[in-house]
Amino acid sequence: MPKITLKGVTVDFPFQPYKCQEEYMSKVLECLQEKVNGILESPTGTGKTLCLLCSTLAWREHLRDAVSARRIAERASGELFPDRTLASWGNAIPEGDVPACYTDIPKIIYASRTHSQLTQVISELRNTSYRPRVCVLGSREQLCIHPEVKKQESNHMQVHLCRRKVASRSCHFYNNVEEKSLEQELATPILDIEDLVRSGTKHKLCPYYLSRNLKQQADIIFMPYNYLLDAKSRRAHGIDLKGTVVIFDEAHNVEKMCEEAASFDLTPHDVASGLDVIDQVLEERTKVAQQAELHPEFSADSAGSGLNLEPEDLAKLKMILLRLEGAIDAVELPGDNSGVTKPGSYIFELFAEAQITFQTKGCILDSLDQLIQHLAGRAGLFTNTAGLQKLVDIIQIVFSVDSAEGDPGPMMGLASQSYKVHIHLDAGHRRTAQRSDVWNTTAARKPGKVLSYWCFSPGHSMRELVRQGVRTLILTSGTLAPMASFSLEMQIPFPVCLENPHVINQHQIWVGVIPKGPDGAQLSSAFDRRFSDECLSSLGKVLSNISRVVPHGLLVFFPSYPVMEKSLEFWRARDFTRKLEVRKPLFVEPRSKGGFSEVMEAFYARVAAPESSGAIFLAVCRGKASEGLDFADVNGRGVIVTGLPYPPRMDPRVLLKMQFLDEMKAQSGAGGQFLSGHDWYRQQASRAVNQAIGRVIRHRHDYGAVFLCDHRFAHADTRAQLPSWVRPHVKVYDSFGHVIRDVAQFFRVAQKTMPEPAPRAAAPSLGEGGGIVSVSVSPGPLPTRKAMSLDVHVPSLRQRHTGSPVTKDTEGSLCVEYEQEPVRAQRRPAGLLAALEHNEQLAEGPGDEALPVEEACGCPTLLGPREKRPAEEQRGRRRKVRLVGSSEVPAASTDTGRAKLFMVAVKQALSQASFDTFTQALRDYKSSDDLEALVARLSPLFAEDPKKHSLLQGFYQFVRPHHKQQFEEVCLQLTGQGCSSPHKHGHPQRQGAQLALDSSGRKESDPKLTVSQGATRQLDPCEQLNQGRPHLASGPFPAGDLNCSLHKGSRAPGAEKQHPSTGSACSCGHTTSSASDRCVWT
Repeated sequence: MPKITLKGVTVDFPFQPYKCQEEYMSKVLECLQEKVNGILESPTGTGKTLCLLCSTLAWREHLRDAVSARRIAERASGELFPDRTLASWGNAIPEGDVPACYTDIPKIIYASRTHSQLTQVISELRNTSYRPRVCVLGSREQLCIHPEVKKQESNHMQVHLCRRKVASRSCHFYNNVEEKSLEQELATPILDIEDLVRSGTKHKLCPYYLSRNLKQQADIIFMPYNYLLDAKSRRAHGIDLKGTVVIFDEAHNVEKMCEEAASFDLTPHDVASGLDVIDQVLEERTKVAQQAELHPEFSADSAGSGLNLEPEDLAKLKMILLRLEGAIDAVELPGDNSGVTKPGSYIFELFAEAQITFQTKGCILDSLDQLIQHLAGRAGLFTNTAGLQKLVDIIQIVFSVDSAEGDPGPMMGLASQSYKVHIHLDAGHRRTAQRSDVWNTTAARKPGKVLSYWCFSPGHSMRELVRQGVRTLILTSGTLAPMASFSLEMQIPFPVCLENPHVINQHQIWVGVIPKGPDGAQLSSAFDRRFSDECLSSLGKVLSNISRVVPHGLLVFFPSYPVMEKSLEFWRARDFTRKLEVRKPLFVEPRSKGGFSEVMEAFYARVAAPESSGAIFLAVCRGKASEGLDFADVNGRGVIVTGLPYPPRMDPRVLLKMQFLDEMKAQSGAGGQFLSGHDWYRQQASRAVNQAIGRVIRHRHDYGAVFLCDHRFAHADTRAQLPSWVRPHVKVYDSFGHVIRDVAQFFRVAQKTMPEPAPRAAAPSLGEGGGIVSVSVSPGPLPTRKAMSLDVHVPSLRQRHTGSPVTKDTEGSLCVEYEQEPVRAQRRPAGLLAALEHNEQLAEGPGDEALPVEEACGCPTLLGPREKRPAEEQRGRRRKVRLVGSSEVPAASTDTGRAKLFMVAVKQALSQASFDTFTQALRDYKSSDDLEALVARLSPLFAEDPKKHSLLQGFYQFVRPHHKQQFEEVCLQLTGQGCSSPHKHGHPQRQGAQLALDSSGRKESDPKLTVSQGATRQLDPCEQLNQGRPHLASGPFPAGDLNCSLHKGSRAPGAEKQHPSTGSACSCGHTTSSASDRCVWT
C-alpha cells in the first residue's frame, strides 16, 4: 500500500490518494496535533471514511513510535540506527505532547448515526493495513442472546431483567465473559455487531458485556452518536471521554440529535399507565401484608419477592404522579387551545409541586428503578412499565447537571438559557374522551395536557462533551453547508474548517435551475402556490419531459409527504401518471418504515433489469431515501428537487426555536455568535436540499444531473447555500427547451466518455419465465437475526439473489417480480393459524428466503412480448394472478390472503421470541375462547410501541364475533383509536378495490402503477402512501382495509361481477366479502 507523509505523519493508504483526500487527511491531522476542533465537509464518493480512519490511526501509531523512542533512549546510550536518530522518531510531536506511556495514547471514538453506517465503516477499516484493537457498542436489544431477556418486547424491560440476572449471577452467558473474553479469537479480530452476536453464540458468552470488556483495551470504539450525546447513555455504557478524540461522521444530523436527546414530551397516557402499574403492585403488596398478619409462617416467603418498597413508599410514588398530573392540568390554556409557553426554569416549579426536587430525585429514581426491575419479565395487560421508565428518563433529563450540595442554580440557569416549557392539549383527546373504562384503569379519564420540555441549543450537548475533557472533536459529513451557520449552532470553537471539492470532473455533473415549466408557468413550492392546478400541472409536464432524456433511475424529491401525495393525486386524476409509466414505472417512498425495504428493492430490480428503461423513485426531503442509501450509477442518474423543504412554519416547536434564536442573538449583541431565527429556518431547507443532491454522485466514476425545479433557486442567496462542489456547475435556464437540449447532450457525452459501471453481483431482475409475472411481495425482506442488528433499509448491506431470466418489457413493465426461486405449487392455507403455520414452513426453507405472495390488486400484469391476453383482460377486467413457475398463492384481498399478510407483518414487527408468544396466544384463544387471556398476552407485544398499534387494531378482523365489541374497547384504551368502524358495515368499497364501470358498462382500468408488498401489508393506511393498488390515492381509508374484497384469482368469471360490499355471514358469524370467500376461522 502507498505510504504518504502528511504533517510529519506517515499514512498507509490503500491506493494513491487524490489531492482532495490528501487535503482532508491533512486537516484531520491538524486537528489532532493542535488539539483543536474541526468541521470537515467532503462530498459523498470522495473516500471520507477511509481518510478519517487512515489519518487518525496513523497519528496514533506515530504517538506510539514516539513513546517507544523515548523508552529506548532512556535505556540505550548512543544511536542504535546510524541512518536515523532516535530524536527523529515522532518528530512531528512537540516534546511536551509525547504521552508518558502507551496507555496514555488517546482513544478514538468514532460515532455515526446508525449501526448500519458503522458496519460499513468497520468494513472499510478491514480494507486498510491498520489492525487496531476495536470495540463496537450496542444495546441489549441488539446484542443480548439470553432467551428470556430477548422475549421482553421493550428495551427498558430487557435492561432491567438483564440487570437482575447479572446481579444474581443467574445468566450463564454473563458468567462466561470474564473467563473467555481474553481469548485470542475474541480479542484480536475486527468485529462488528453481527460478528459479536455470532461469536457470543458460538462461545456461549454475552456479546453485550463482551463489548464492554473489549472497550477497556480498545484503540478505537465505534458507537451510534446518541450514545455520546445522551448523558444517560454515556453513564449506562461507562463512556469516559477524558483525553479522547471524538469523531462524528454523518454529522449533518447532530444538531437535531443534540436537541432531541435533551428534550421530552410527557403525555397524559404516560402518567396514567404509570399510575396503573403502581396501583397493581400496591394491591399485591397490601394482600401480601394482610396474609402475613393472618399467617405469619408465610411472611418469609413473601419477603423473597425482590421488592424492597413498603406499601407506604408505593403510596408516596402514586401521590407524586397524581400531583404531577394535577399540576400540569392546572395550567390554564388560551381560549383557542393553542398551548402556553413558559421559560425553561418553570419545569422546576412544576416538578416541585409534585415534590420532585434536587433533594428528592435520588430517592424517587431508586424507587422507580426497583419497581420496574421487580416487574421485569412479567407479561400481561397491567405490566406496561413504559410510563414509569419514561418518568425515570424525564427526571434524569431535568436534573442532568449534578448541583453542588443541592444548589439548583447551575441547572436552573441552563434551563432558562437553553429550554422552553410548552403545555398543550393532548392531540388524541378527542379519541380518548368517549372511551369506556373497560379494564378499570385511570387511562380513560378526562382529556389531559401534554408537558413538553424542549431544548433549543445543540451547543448545550457539545459544551458538555468539551466539559467532559474531549481532546479533539471532529464533525464531518458530505453535506454540512452552509458551514458558517453550522459552527454557530454548535456554540463551541471550530478553528479548522474544510469544504472539499469533489473528485469528479466537470463533464460528470450537470446542475440546472428550472424556474418555469414547458407551459411557461412558474414552478414554486411556496405555501400559497404549491397546490395550485397551474403549478402541479406544470411540474407534471416537467417530470414527464425530464424522464424522457434521463436514462435509468430518476429520483424526485418533494418538500413533504402531503405535497407528494397531493401532487400524485392531481397527476393521477389527469392521466399524467399513466403517461409517465409508459416510459418509467413509479415507485413511492412509504411514510412508515415497514414497507420501505421492499419498495427500494423493487426499484433497484426494475432499474437493473436488462433492456429496462429505468424507473422513477418519488421520495421526500429528510425522508428515508434522502440519506444513507445507495443510488450509485444507473440507480440514480438524475435528481429532481421540486421545492425548498422549509419546516412547517406554524409548528409550535419551529416557532419557539426561531423565537429562541432571535432572543439569543439580541442578548449577545452585534458580535454575537448566534444565528437569527430566519437564518436557521432557511438553513434547514438548504441542508435538506443538499442532502438530496448528494444522492446523485456516489464515487469517482459516477455521473448524473440535478434539476432544481423552483423559481426561488434562481435567487443568488439561495444558490449560495448549495454545496461548494455544486455551485460552480449551476446554470439558470429561462427556456425549458434549452434544459432538455443541454441534458440530452450531457448524457450523450457522459455515456461515451465514462466507463460502464461494473455489473452488480446477482442483480435482481424482472422476468417472464414460465408464467405470468405480476406484483410480487416478500413477506420477509431479511432474516430476523439480521433485521435485529442492522437497518434493513440499507441496500448495500443486503444480499441479493439471482432472479429469473428477463425478456423485453413491452408493457412499460409496471409490476415487479421480487427475487425468488421457483417453488412447487402449495395448498392454500385456510385461516389465520393455517397461514401462520404455512408462513413458518416457508421461513424454514433454504437460505431463510420467504415465499413471495401475490397481491391481486387490479394492477396490469407483465406479459411476454408475444403473449396474447384474453379479450376481457384487454378491456380492463381483473386477471388471474399467480407466481412465476405456475404456483398459486392466495391473493392479498381474500380472507386467507389477509390472514397470511397479517402474519407476515407481525413476524417482521416482532422479535422471534415475541412472535412465538403471539402464535401460542392465538392457539390458546382458538381452543379456550378466552379473550381476556388473549389480550393479556397481546398487550405487551403491541401496546407499548405506538408503531405497533396498527397491528393490534388490525387483529380485530380475526376476533370472534361475540368478542368484537369488547376487543374494540380494549383497542380504544390501549391505543386511543378504535378499529371496528369498517367492519360494522361489511367491507366498504374503496377506490381501487373494484374497477369502476364506465358509461358503457365496461370496467374502466386504472392507470398502471407499481405496487410493493410492503405497501399492502401496512395495517394503518394513514401512515403510508403506498396503499395497495391505488397507491397514489391521497385520501385516507378505513383502518381495516386489508379486508378489501378483491376476489381470488381462481374464482369463476361470473363471480367478478359481484359488488365487493355485499357480504354474507359464515356459520360462525363472521362477515365475509362474498359468498364464495371462506371464513378465516374455519
